Amino acid sequence: MKGIEHWLLTIAVALQLLAMCVASKPLSALAGGLFLVGFLFAGRRLQGYSRGLLLLALSVTAWLTYHGELAVPQLMKASADAGFYAAFLGSLGLMQCLVRRFEVLRQIHDVLLGGRPLWLYPKYAVVSCGVASVLNFGMMNLLCGTLSETLRERGITGQSRLRWLRSVLISVLRGFALVPLVAPTSVAVAILTRELPSLNWSTLLPFGALVAVGLILLGWLLEQRRFRQVSAERVALERWPAGTLGLLVLMLVVFTAMAVLVVLTGLKVSAAAMLAVPAITLLYMLWKERAPAAIVRESAEQVVSMSNEMGIFAASAILGVALSSVIPSDALSGLASADGGVFLLAAAGLLILPMMSAIGIIPITVLSILAGLLPQLVAEGMNPLPVSVALVIGFSLAMMLSPFGPSVMLLSRFGQVSRWKVAFRWNGLFVVIAVPLLLAFLALIAP
Repeated sequence: MKGIEHWLLTIAVALQLLAMCVASKPLSALAGGLFLVGFLFAGRRLQGYSRGLLLLALSVTAWLTYHGELAVPQLMKASADAGFYAAFLGSLGLMQCLVRRFEVLRQIHDVLLGGRPLWLYPKYAVVSCGVASVLNFGMMNLLCGTLSETLRERGITGQSRLRWLRSVLISVLRGFALVPLVAPTSVAVAILTRELPSLNWSTLLPFGALVAVGLILLGWLLEQRRFRQVSAERVALERWPAGTLGLLVLMLVVFTAMAVLVVLTGLKVSAAAMLAVPAITLLYMLWKERAPAAIVRESAEQVVSMSNEMGIFAASAILGVALSSVIPSDALSGLASADGGVFLLAAAGLLILPMMSAIGIIPITVLSILAGLLPQLVAEGMNPLPVSVALVIGFSLAMMLSPFGPSVMLLSRFGQVSRWKVAFRWNGLFVVIAVPLLLAFLALIAP
């Protein structure tokens, strides 16, 4: 491993998890500070977008602090939020260490392409969502990387290769985009429940699940013909790959541990996932290999491999706190109580996220700012549920349309296709059809 940032980022993740266990905001703020120092040490090893967003966040915060707009409590919150969101991604990403240890994950496309062609799109979308609920961006690395290897090994080129990429990778991306709607491990859920302690994932789930089913049905209608062509070139497996049962048992243990933590400690589901995933992953690795030093090195390397994404998450958290803190407290006063006000706020939240993503502002940055405005509206008596549902829907759509978002960039890199083509040509029609239907859904649930 190279550079002091490797250990700084790993220690920062561990410190944030400790801060959650002891409910210490100063310790969480210290973890955020360590993340920032680690990113500064990384310097040019970070990608341009991540580095630029970090510099922008720090510059805006410094400028506002110099002019007296931000006080110590806001700076502490900004640092603590940066630590939480960076550690959220870093801790869940440790699950990627298990990918190398299960044969079924290396043959996952042959597994998913089995069965009737009619069911391939919903199968991919549901499985992608389920795997991403645990692996987060590790799921994109897994499914995109293994598809690239599969196509190369089988010599699939030209139009056939493009058809595979369009069918498989777009269903993977859309399945990943369902995570904010249904998964307790979503960063969108983590942001909203952190800003609104009265809000729970279980409250959002019924609405998110309905929207997820609708989006799967829409994608199924648009993509099933192309998937039929892909299915003609698949390879049938004679039996399930080795390790399938073990992987299922391990996933069950992870979710059981999360449930136990929620029940016994009162932690939010997202926080419970941050503790359960790395703990069980490290215990499994130690049980199998009994080499603590090697396991620590591998874990640190895995954390650092996500430094660009963690940098984006940390910078977005800082910008969210800084900008929402200087918005006048009465900026939205009275809007929620006006006729149709809640629907207007919900519709605006749903539309702003994908619109900003389409011009290059990633969803987590926009959501961090919008979520910072919600406590003010709730204090005025607004029911936060419709707007929160709208924000997770908007976040889901934005993940498909953001050409600079981590998910689209990963898909573009593995598929060797333009990220603009992925975001707009492959997903544009899908989003154009989905938005009016989703606005109608909001009109039903918003008073």
